[in-house]
Parts: sequence; structure tokens; C-alpha cells
Amino acid sequence: MSSKLEQLQAMLAPVVESLGYQCWGVEFISQGRHSLLRVYIDHSNGILVDDCEAVSRQISAVLDVEDPITSEYTLEVSSPGMDRPLFTLEQFAGHVGEQVKIKLRSPFEGRRNFQGLLRGVEEQDVVVQVDDHEFLLPIDLIDKANIIPRFD
Repeated sequence: MSSKLEQLQAMLAPVVESLGYQCWGVEFISQGRHSLLRVYIDHSNGILVDDCEAVSRQISAVLDVEDPITSEYTLEVSSPGMDRPLFTLEQFAGHVGEQVKIKLRSPFEGRRNFQGLLRGVEEQDVVVQVDDHEFLLPIDLIDKANIIPRFD
């Protein structure tokens, strides 16, 4: 995780949690002169548009005061949704048995993309079974990971 992302996470998580929501994760996507700051929030009762709006107002006020992002950016507050992104080892551990899609920052055993069954977490590695092979993917190499929704 980049130091900018860590700084934003440390700044915004307490704001989200003070409003009664869980800060599921933060993404900062730099797109040239205009960037995107996406904050995922969750709650046991689910998330409605009004929840996102309330959190967005509070986060905007904090960002205006702290001013951690010098370039233009768009703030987006969202529910993790059915294809929820996974950011932490705890989140991976909570979704063992689910199908996942993982993209790495750099190749691991010759590949960057993995899609398979989330088997568990071992120390700092995420265990994914792809076909008949188990991969231990270091959490620090994971660029993006999402649950693959099931529609049974």
C-alpha cells in the first residue's frame, strides 16, 4: 500500500466509523491531472444512497481542512457491493470458500491474474486454489482482489 493511501486510510477510517459505519477500504486512483478517491463503507443493515451522502459530506469537510490531495479529484463513497473488493488479510479470511479474482502488481510464478477458490490465509499470504494448484499470494503483491458473486 502506498504511503498516500495509508495516509488517506488513517485519516478517513475514524471519520467513517464515528458515523456508525465500517470503513471497508479506500482506493486512490491517479488519472493524470484528475484522480478518484473511492471510500467503501459497510453496515450490518446494508448501505443506502443516504448513507453514502452523509459519509461523503463528512469526509469532504475533513478533506477540505486537511487537504491531503493536491491535484483535482473526485470523491466517491460506495457500498462494497456483491463483487466486494478485498483489502486486508482479515477480509480475505472472512470470505474463505468464495470464488475470487485477484490481480497482482507484478508477476508471481509467471502470472499476474488469478481466479479461483479462496482457501484461506497463512501469515501474510492469501491461499487461492486455481484448478488443481494452490497458490500462496503475498498480500503485498495484490493490486486488486474481488469476490465473484454467485447467483444461485
